[in-house]
Amino acid sequence: YMTGDGDNVCSIMNSSSPSVAAVQLCYKHLNGSCVKTPYSLGPRLILYTVFIFGAVLAVFGNLLVMISILHFKQLHSPTNFLIASLACADFMVGVTVMPFSIVRSVESCWYFGESYCQFHSCFDVSFCLASIYHLCFISLDRYIAVTDPLVYPTRFTVSFSGMCIASSWLFSIIYSFSLLGTGANAVGLEDLVSALTCVGGCQIAMNQSWVLVNFLLFFIPTLVMIILYSKIFLIAEQQARKIESLNIKTGRCSESYQDRVAKRERKAARTLGITVLAFLVSWLPYFLDAITDAFLGFITPTYVYEILVWIAYYNSAMNPLIYAFFYPWFRKAIKLIVTGKVLRANSSTVNLFSE
Repeated sequence: YMTGDGDNVCSIMNSSSPSVAAVQLCYKHLNGSCVKTPYSLGPRLILYTVFIFGAVLAVFGNLLVMISILHFKQLHSPTNFLIASLACADFMVGVTVMPFSIVRSVESCWYFGESYCQFHSCFDVSFCLASIYHLCFISLDRYIAVTDPLVYPTRFTVSFSGMCIASSWLFSIIYSFSLLGTGANAVGLEDLVSALTCVGGCQIAMNQSWVLVNFLLFFIPTLVMIILYSKIFLIAEQQARKIESLNIKTGRCSESYQDRVAKRERKAARTLGITVLAFLVSWLPYFLDAITDAFLGFITPTYVYEILVWIAYYNSAMNPLIYAFFYPWFRKAIKLIVTGKVLRANSSTVNLFSE
C-alpha cells in the first residue's frame, strides 16, 4: 500500500500507457524518471486555487487560534490550551505538508528531494495522530466538565492538560519517525518498492500489518470519542430538562450560578463535538480506503486517492472556521489581532466575553 499523502505517484505507470511521443517525464534528462501526467491549464488553475486556499486557511486560521489563546489571559484554561495545541498540529500540516502536496498532486511529480519525501510522510502521520489524540483528550475534558461542572476545575487542571498535550505529541512523533525511519513499514514489499521506484516519485510503502496498526490507532480513539460524546449529549439533555422543570416548580426566572456553568459547559461540548465530527468526516474515508486497498490489491485509482487525501488535509483548515462561527470570543480576538490592537499595552487583559 502506497501511503502518506497521495504518495502513489508512480502508480500512473501502471495505467494505460500513452504513445511514446506523448510521454512526459518529471526529469527529462535523467534515466529512471517517473512519468508525468499533468492536467490541462483549466483544471490545473482550479486545483491550484482550491489547494492553495486550503493551505493559506490552515496556516493563518490556526495561527490566529494560537495567538488568541496564548495572548489573552482570559483564555488561559486547560481546554483552550488543548485547542491551541490542536491548532499547532493543523498549522504544521499547513506549513510542512500541504504546500509540497499541492505541487505533487497537480504536477504528478515530487520535486523536493528524496530526504524531504521521507520527512513529508513522517510529518503527515505525526500531525494526523497528534490531532486525533488531542481531540480524544478534549472529549475527556468535556465529559468531566459536563458530568460534574463544579468539581471539574480541580480534576482537569492546567498541569493535567499539559501532560495530555505532551503525551499526544511525543507518541505521535516517536511512532511515525521510528516506523518510517527504520523501514519497518516496507518489510515484505521490497519487490513492489523496487518496481515503482523512479526519480521524481515519493511513495512510502506500507505493508498490511502496519496499515492495520495505523487504522487501529485512528479507530480506537475515534470509538472513545463517539462513546464520550454520546454520553455528554445524553447527560446535557437530562440536565437541561431538570433545570427547566426546577425553574417551573420554583417559579424562578433567573438562572443560578450552577445553571449558568452547566449551560456554558454544554455549549462548549456541542462546539467541540462539531470539531470532532468534522475530523471524522474528513479522515474516515481516507483510513477506510487505506485498509481496504491494502487487503484488496491496491485497487484505488490515483485520482480517487488524491481526492480522499485532500478532503483529509482540508480538515486542518476547518477548525478555525468552526471556532469563528460558534465562539464570539474568537471573533473578538481576531478583530483585535487583525487591527493591531493586540500590540497595545495591557491588551492581554481585555475582556473577550460578553457575559
